[in-house]
Amino acid sequence: MQVVARYVIDASTLLHLVAEDVQVSPEHQIVAPNMIRSQALSLLLEAVTRGDLTEEVALQRHERLTTLKMRLLGDRVSRRAAWKIAREQNWESTYDAEYLAVSRLKADALVTVDPALATKAKELVPLAPVEALAVPRPAGTIRGDGEAGPGELRWRRGPGRRAPTSSTSCGSDGSEGSS
Repeated sequence: MQVVARYVIDASTLLHLVAEDVQVSPEHQIVAPNMIRSQALSLLLEAVTRGDLTEEVALQRHERLTTLKMRLLGDRVSRRAAWKIAREQNWESTYDAEYLAVSRLKADALVTVDPALATKAKELVPLAPVEALAVPRPAGTIRGDGEAGPGELRWRRGPGRRAPTSSTSCGSDGSEGSS
């Protein structure tokens, strides 16, 4: 019998998964408070307002984030646990506490790309890196940001076409060198 790992993610991590086109392993279940999609939408609007994203890109990411399979929780027990965590930590809001409450009640660990949330959470719930969620990518694949890591393909944009280039190149003598 296969054991499924349950991870809580926050809105920033949800947007990271979408922007980087991270494929979540089928061996994992994503759990989050009900508010996650509304928070993610709000973060996208903030990014558009600051000029960090175009409206078109933000709306595309919103569409993609709605397709990520997640178990959303907003029951009385998790809300009460969030209240208790926020009060114990002397926080002015329950927003971060909701992620921690769901982590305590329904998950193995919290995954966040938000350093402030990670700092708040580190003494309260187990943390896992975002890489723990992903299906390993084979060499020769491209991340969602168009950048290539070692051994990955990079797309060079030209007029009306996209051509793959490698993050390593071969010299005329066949030896490898960095591009």
